[in-house]
Amino acid sequence: MKKTPSGTAVGVEDPYEHAGVCDYATGDGKCRYAFEFPEQDREFAAERRAEEFRCPVADGDWAWADCPHYRCRQRDRECVRCGLEERRRAHDDERPLLEEHHLAYDSDEDVGHEITVYLCRWCHAKVHDSWARVDDDANPDPDAIAAAESRRSDEQSELGFESAAERFDTEDHET
Repeated sequence: MKKTPSGTAVGVEDPYEHAGVCDYATGDGKCRYAFEFPEQDREFAAERRAEEFRCPVADGDWAWADCPHYRCRQRDRECVRCGLEERRRAHDDERPLLEEHHLAYDSDEDVGHEITVYLCRWCHAKVHDSWARVDDDANPDPDAIAAAESRRSDEQSELGFESAAERFDTEDHET
């Protein structure tokens, strides 16, 4: 199993099996990295510009692992292992239910691609404790469900309507 630089497991053998479309690939098969950051890799940008910024992976010439600027970060805000959905409250410093989990790290063996998924805090701990895998068929931890339900209850109470008459004691002011 792949390891972090500090030696803990990341929960997968091959990060590219869990990676999706590159964050820099546009819907029409162009490479946005070469267009937006040409100063970062002039040779790469020049090659892409010569081919009208076509993405070599989209054209079928390369695999994602071949691209020096491949990056794939999960956008779905749910745990890829147990399916727990994030419940965040605006203007609240509460710890998120989900954490970004890196499947690939800079090392001598790879080109330093950023491949991340979301794991709930509970699955994240299990994966880094070396015994759980990202692709395990798992149910949310009972503590995770309790935390999510507590936030859901708070959301529901904020959505409730209470009239001014109900909020303020009007019995003292009756005429």
